[in-house]
Amino acid sequence: MLRPVVAPALRGIQAQGFLRLQTQSLICRGRRRNSYTARTVPKATTPASVPTTKRYASTSREATIEASSLVTRLKNIFLGTAIAGALVVGYYYITDTRAGVHRWLVIPALRWVYDDAEDAHEVGTKVLKNLYDFGLHPRERGNIDQANDLVVEVFGHTLRNPIGTSAGIDKHAEIPSPLLALGPAVIEVGGATPYPQDGNPKPRVWRLPSQKALINRYGLNSEGADSMAMRLRQRVREHAYTMGLGMDEVAEQRVLDGEAGVPPGSLVDGKLMAVQVAKNSFTPDNDIEAIKNDYVYCVDALARYADIIVVNVSSPNTKGLRDLQRVEPLTSILKAVVAAAKSVDRKTAPAVMVKVSPDEDTEEQVSGICDAISQSGVDGVIVGNTTRRRPDPLPAGYTLPNREAKVLLEQGGYSGPQLFERTVALVKRYRKILDESDLRKKLERPKSPTETPHPKRQIAEASPSIPTPSTTSGNVTQKIEATIRRDRKRLKSQPLLRLPERNSPPSSALYKASADDPPALSNSSHIDQLPSPEESLPWQPEPMLAPSPSLTSTPHQQPPSPPSASSLGLSHPHSSESTPKVIFATGGITNGKQALEVLNAGASVAMVYSTLVFNGAGSITRIKDEMREEMKKAKKS
Repeated sequence: MLRPVVAPALRGIQAQGFLRLQTQSLICRGRRRNSYTARTVPKATTPASVPTTKRYASTSREATIEASSLVTRLKNIFLGTAIAGALVVGYYYITDTRAGVHRWLVIPALRWVYDDAEDAHEVGTKVLKNLYDFGLHPRERGNIDQANDLVVEVFGHTLRNPIGTSAGIDKHAEIPSPLLALGPAVIEVGGATPYPQDGNPKPRVWRLPSQKALINRYGLNSEGADSMAMRLRQRVREHAYTMGLGMDEVAEQRVLDGEAGVPPGSLVDGKLMAVQVAKNSFTPDNDIEAIKNDYVYCVDALARYADIIVVNVSSPNTKGLRDLQRVEPLTSILKAVVAAAKSVDRKTAPAVMVKVSPDEDTEEQVSGICDAISQSGVDGVIVGNTTRRRPDPLPAGYTLPNREAKVLLEQGGYSGPQLFERTVALVKRYRKILDESDLRKKLERPKSPTETPHPKRQIAEASPSIPTPSTTSGNVTQKIEATIRRDRKRLKSQPLLRLPERNSPPSSALYKASADDPPALSNSSHIDQLPSPEESLPWQPEPMLAPSPSLTSTPHQQPPSPPSASSLGLSHPHSSESTPKVIFATGGITNGKQALEVLNAGASVAMVYSTLVFNGAGSITRIKDEMREEMKKAKKS
């Protein structure tokens, strides 16, 4: 009953509430619109008749901002300059071999990261190669060799210092230029074999840190002679390009012929590069001809790019190789290598050296090797290599850690400071025997029937009135009488020459002589005036061949000896007949004092290996500095 009444009432109430809400909403919207209009509508302008007061904007904030900006710019400039300076100083420090970081940071880091010594060596080689490509490699700065206080002459070359690096540092000739930048005057790369070979299985290199020594049984791992030759040829051509000669075969030949003014191997003035060659491990040990072919093949491929060829017959890790150090096979191999080296396609032939083992130290073995060297015409010998022996630890009485004691049981060649005493002793023995052999060879060497004298000398010797140099020193009186008879026959009434000051009379008047006069000079005065070897004049036979009234040479002088073959350009500067055999020493050399000792024993170059591995890129510079200090001490004392 109530529904018809209540329902309309409720609808009315709802409608009123809705209208109230709508009204409130419209009011709120209006207020917001009015507020927005008040903010955006500009104020009414002041009438022109009403005076206004001008107010200038404040400059304090702008000045503060500008000052802050200037300080920021100065800070940035200072920071940039500091960073650039730090980079420059860091560059010169890091790339200097004298920086301690190479010894105390780089080497320990490599040993810590790479437990395998061969892996560490390979990584170090790659890093050094890449740094060299970007000019960031360590190098000897300051030209410390410019004083020429360590200069030595080897194979006709004047070397800046007597320090070298042994083979094994750069087995594949990947980093010869970075190695030379470290300061040595001689580097040895290789060894190279005719065919590539992997060597012995890994692991094959171990460290003994307490002894700063290594044991390796690489087994002459090689990429092959042809691969090494391609790498060295590219290096020569790049050098030719930097010299403005081009980069083709002609430019390469010009560099090899010396037109670049540097040795064709090292490509650095005052330095030499030796390339080591060896036979393949699968070449039969009893087939000497096959072995000779191995060595000759390597020489044919590599001699063009080497200053020195090193014949390796002393590696302890290649089966049968050390048996080649017997006299007969060694002589045969060395003769073949020397012949191949002399036929190299360039103006100067490389020197040839043989590398011998420190274990072949009996009198018979050393004498036999020296005989092979003398008979084959080899230019020198490298005394020392790794040894199969296991020396006692240093210092005396030191007990090796268990790990190193186990390493000492590994088979392979040992290299370390303990080898030094044996190296010095061997150098002295080789120096003594080789010098005696050279002297004996010179005394016993007869005049070769095929030897063709210089044409002018041949004519002079054909003259019956002129005594020849073949007259022995025991016939001095006969030579003097012959010169007197010649003088009397030639001069007759012509004036004699003015005597030397020691025999001249007070007056400078010239004497006149006749055939009946006694000899102008007595026998004793001839003897007094015979030239000493130091006073001998250059060879000038022409006045003897065509005497004239105005003679210009003293008539009583002996015919001087002919010029040497080297002065006529008829032999190599390192001819084995004109110079003593050269000795390089390697094994246990770790400091400047030891280097001087081995040089005084008879070596021309002291080569290092293990000290470079353990002490880093600054080892060569340090050794040379120590040598200079020792030399200064010796002068003071």
